[in-house]
Amino acid sequence: MITNNITGAAAYAAVQDAGGDAGDASSAGDNSFGGVLQNAFTELDQLGQDADRKSVQGMSGKGSLTDVVMAVSNAETALDASVAVRDKVISAYQEIMRMSV
Repeated sequence: MITNNITGAAAYAAVQDAGGDAGDASSAGDNSFGGVLQNAFTELDQLGQDADRKSVQGMSGKGSLTDVVMAVSNAETALDASVAVRDKVISAYQEIMRMSV
């Protein structure tokens, strides 16, 4: 399902909702900023690997063109959302650095 694969947008929403301590980022279900980012990057990597696998299957004639297009589109959407989140984080950091103490 397409909505399950758009993890960048889900990660952005989770980062917005995540508040609290910066606990161990390796635990499952971690709501810390680091944990949310780690989960988002893991899912983004899995989407990229799936797109690569489907592309190879499509080139070898073992996969359908529809599957290839959907996998690449999902990976591209997740990457675009991740880049947007990165840009927001950098912008927020720069804004904090401009504040007078």
